[in-house]
This record gives sequence, structure tokens and C-alpha cells, in this order.
Amino acid sequence: MKFIVSSTYLLKQLQVLGGVINNSNTLPILDNFLFNLQDTTLTVSASDLETTMSSTLDVESDSSGNIAIPAKLLLDILKTFPEQPLTFIVEDNNTIEISSNHGKYALAYANGDEFPKALELDNPSRTTISGDVLATAISKTIFAAGNDDLRPVMSGVFFQFSTDNLTFVATDAHKLVKYTRSDVAASETAEFIMPKKPLNLLKGILLGSEEDVKVEYNDSNAKFTFENSVLICRLIDGKYPNYEAVIPKENPNKLSISRNQFLNSVKRVSIFSNKTTHQIRLKIAGAELNISAEDIDYSNKAEERLTCDYQGDDMQIGFNSRFLTEMLNNLNANDVQLEMSLPNRAGILTPIDGLDEGEKVTMLVMPVMLNS
Repeated sequence: MKFIVSSTYLLKQLQVLGGVINNSNTLPILDNFLFNLQDTTLTVSASDLETTMSSTLDVESDSSGNIAIPAKLLLDILKTFPEQPLTFIVEDNNTIEISSNHGKYALAYANGDEFPKALELDNPSRTTISGDVLATAISKTIFAAGNDDLRPVMSGVFFQFSTDNLTFVATDAHKLVKYTRSDVAASETAEFIMPKKPLNLLKGILLGSEEDVKVEYNDSNAKFTFENSVLICRLIDGKYPNYEAVIPKENPNKLSISRNQFLNSVKRVSIFSNKTTHQIRLKIAGAELNISAEDIDYSNKAEERLTCDYQGDDMQIGFNSRFLTEMLNNLNANDVQLEMSLPNRAGILTPIDGLDEGEKVTMLVMPVMLNS
């Protein structure tokens, strides 16, 4: 088995695949990349058993073979090469030799047949979606997903596909984000929960990509095919909570304000908030928004006044400043609207501008009880 490939081209593909590999694997074979060569086509795969990703590369070769090469060692050596062709030759003594312009390097390899086989999906449903739309949907929602091992369904992003639109939802019970695209639809209705790790990989690869992504899914797995790559992952098992039930429908009190001004004010004031609760108080009356925080234990307090556009009754409501900051950071709008009904009901944050055609974002933040 012998092939020649560009060093930077190989490194670029392997760095993406390296994101699949865990720092500590139960099976030693998972610390390797699987190289499968068929003439001029080299397929490299990485897996952690839950997520498997493979990329197809064009190489110069007329042989075939199947071996597993230590991932960390290979990445470390590739990072040091300037752009040049590298020749890989499998030797008889169970090593693979890499020849560069400067020298030769030998690595021990493992038998490729030990590597877990990629799953085939039985009777999958299919949808095609633009790479950039998918990446945007992931980045707009993934920050709101939870980290609680006891509630695994909330640790992923809920994909809800219908013949009218695609909806992506994430929540950790304190905040919730619902992102809808009405300009894209699926051929049939489907729902599944995607884990964070494969979503972060997809987001990194697809942001700004014009390529179409073919999404296939059944009850237990999903498969994403794009350009020269395939990602297959196991879905999170379980029923997603009824998120529509927690979104308050009647919100008569509406506050419109510049996103940047609001965000900077919340950031400054929150420095003076209690380090455990991160509580800030919003006091709204007329066209004035008063943002304040106090840490009684240390006698720290801060208060800022902003002008805003407000329709509704005068009210005071408390929020966790970290959740508010995260949400405002994840909106691309110049102006945002915060809709509220009562101080103990969730507030709904939506962008007023900056949305693409067919795009809709609804963010929900739970209030915290104010100590008077």
C-alpha cells in the first residue's frame, strides 16, 4: 500500500476529523484514524462509537489497503511540514513510512479491520438543507442546550422537520431558544434530538458554506453528507419536553431597545451582582429602563438608566444576567424587543431587525425572584 498526498491538504482534512476523537477512549483503536485506500481515493475516518466521520481525499496511488494510524502522532508531525507532497508506504515490519523533502518518519500502525464499522441507516427519511442555514441554526440554538446528565434529552438540540418549515429548539429549563426557517421544508414530518458534539463539528465545517447538506435520519441515527465528508451520529433517545407549553402567549408589556446599548449596560451592571445568583433588576416606567444590581454581602451596587420604547404597565422583573448576556450576544439585530406579562413569568426576547427572509428567532428567559 503506497500513496502520495499534499501535506496541507491532508492536515486540513485530518484536523476536522480529529474533533471526533475523545481524549480518553475505552477502545485503544479509537485513538487512530482509519485509512482506507482504493486506487486514487483515500477515505479517512474517525470515531468515538457515538459519532463517526469520514472524508474522501484524492491521492496519487494504484494500490489499496486498510490500516489504522495513531491520530495524535500523525497530526503532530503534519503540523510541522510546509506545503509539499508526502509519500506514505506500508512496510513489512508493521510500520508505515512517511517520506518528505527532508527525511523519513516511521509510525506503527494497527489493523484497519479492528476499527468499528460505520453504521448503515435503515429506511431513512431525507431532507436537503444549505450548509450555511444548518450551521446558523446550530449556532443560534446550541448555547441554550443544557449540560445535565440526568436530563439527557435537554443536552441536545431538538430538530423538528415539517412540510412547511424546519424548527430547531434548545433549552436547559432556564432559557430556551426556538429557531425557525420557513424558507426550507422537509418532505415529511420528523423529530429527533441531536447531541452537541456532532453539532459543534458541523457548525465549524459548514459556517459560510454554499454546499447543500443531505440529511438522512431514522429513529436512532442521523447522517449528514456534504462535499467530500459524511458524519453519522447516534441520536439522543427520549421524548423532548413540550416547549410550546412554556412560551407565554399573552405578553402585553413590550420593551424595544438598542441591542448593543442593552447588552453593554447589562454587562457593566452585572459585575456588581451577587456572584451566586447573578441577579439583575429591570425597572421599567414610561420611556425609562432602570437596570440595577446589588451584592449585599459586599455592599457592591450599580444602577444605570437607559431610554427605551415601552408599552405596558410599570413593572419590575429580575433576570440572571448571564442568560440575558448570552442571548443578546447571539442575536445579530440592532434593536431587540423584550415582551413580558408578569414578574414571575418568562420574558420573550426577539430581534426586531437583522433577520434573513424566512428566518425567525424566539428566545425565552426565566425570571428570578426579586428580594425586595
